[in-house]
Amino acid sequence: MTTTTPTVRTSAGPVQGTSRNGVHAFLGIPFAAPPFGPRRFAAPEAPEPWDGVRPATEYGPTVPKPPYAPPYDVLLPEPQIPGEDCLNLNVWTPDPGASGLPVFVWIHGGAFVNGSNAVPVYDGTAFARDGVVCVSVNYRLGVDGFAHFADDGPPNRGLLDQVAALRWVQENVAAFGGDPGRVTVGGESAGAMSVGSLLAMPSARGLFGRAVLQSGAGHHALTPATATRICGYLAERLAVPATREALAAVAVPHLIAAQQGLAAEIAVMPDPGRFGEVAANLMAFEPVVDGEVLPDLPIRAVAGGSARDVAVLVGANRDEHRLFLVPNGVVDVVNDQLLQLAVGGYGLPAGRALDVYRASRPGATPGELLADVATDWFFRLPAIRLAEAVTQQAGAAGGRAWVYEFSWPSPQFGGRLGACHALELGFTFDTLAHEAHGALTGGVAPQELADAMHGAWVRFITDGDPGWAPYDTQRRPVQDFDAEIRLVEDPRGAERSLWDGIR
Repeated sequence: MTTTTPTVRTSAGPVQGTSRNGVHAFLGIPFAAPPFGPRRFAAPEAPEPWDGVRPATEYGPTVPKPPYAPPYDVLLPEPQIPGEDCLNLNVWTPDPGASGLPVFVWIHGGAFVNGSNAVPVYDGTAFARDGVVCVSVNYRLGVDGFAHFADDGPPNRGLLDQVAALRWVQENVAAFGGDPGRVTVGGESAGAMSVGSLLAMPSARGLFGRAVLQSGAGHHALTPATATRICGYLAERLAVPATREALAAVAVPHLIAAQQGLAAEIAVMPDPGRFGEVAANLMAFEPVVDGEVLPDLPIRAVAGGSARDVAVLVGANRDEHRLFLVPNGVVDVVNDQLLQLAVGGYGLPAGRALDVYRASRPGATPGELLADVATDWFFRLPAIRLAEAVTQQAGAAGGRAWVYEFSWPSPQFGGRLGACHALELGFTFDTLAHEAHGALTGGVAPQELADAMHGAWVRFITDGDPGWAPYDTQRRPVQDFDAEIRLVEDPRGAERSLWDGIR
């Protein structure tokens, strides 16, 4: 049964949501003004106050973005909700009348070009059920969020949106029962990379005290030179100058079509001479080390002490990259020559490195080996390096970090999908029952594992300790979440060592 909740007053006006089974949900609350018209490509501004009580019973508009291409449109379903008030957030709380509750702010993934806070798997009900105020946010994506203009357009607008949402939380979360001094920020994939950037950003300092990074960390950001070049290629496709004013005059559908065309070009021909570091990670629009909003590559900033007061929970999935190689059939197209080229492109000595990888994977195909090498380069090693940086920060006694690995293999695609990218989300949010996620889990995911993993996240958000040994560079303890949950010391250490000095 659904009933109307008490009205909650925010800084822009009162909102009214819904209640179900003791959880109160307030959806689609604007935290910034619509980023269109004269605000296009500008830093976020405060929302206009409203008169009367604003209904907060449905998800708000999503930011401009393309749909996922098949087969990912089925595997990663996401809504497209029209409307200009797209810089909005959702709040789930156990009790708006409470005080001092821990707060979890969620930043979605989607390679900085897809995703939204309305994806069903991000439903925050289970966190609220367990005593946490859960907040999920939208932020500008693609060109709108991360294009780096040739002129003075403000950089990293997507990150600035995230900071604006965190400031909204500081100002408003007490009205929903939360404690602004007990905020954990978390994210997955591009959301986790965003959290890595927030750890390095002066404007985000003090807005949160803990961080959760799932399948993303502090290595993925562009130099201004590469980002400006990418924006130039986009402008060439549209036959306009690569300036904020010229690109703002392009209709959104045309801009997104050009963005998709550029992404396709990079995927087909990832030439480092043309695309710089984008040739390795294939994300044309991502955070930019502009020197002001993002002063340095996040992993370097954290090592220098930028996050000395933040506790970190970080990890990756065992078979991350299989999501990008198995459903589309690429895993079976990769041959030994392509494997050697790819491994060399990641900076490893291909012959010796592949001997090490093959030793623990007898019978693995070239495509399967590539998936594991790419998983390490893209996800596992950045997670380890962040944990190392947190525990050994310059100018600090050393922070605390906990590392996990998610290893439960999906039965989908004949079991070849493994513990792929994004598979853990239904476990950490305890939303396995959502039909939308069944395309990845096959509908047979163990609820006991979700109970354990979600419970660990709740403990970290609430008490700052997920329940296993913090990371150190001697034992390197990693909590392995599989059908059997166990603490493992330095899993696949021989492969980890290959990347020393490289990644």
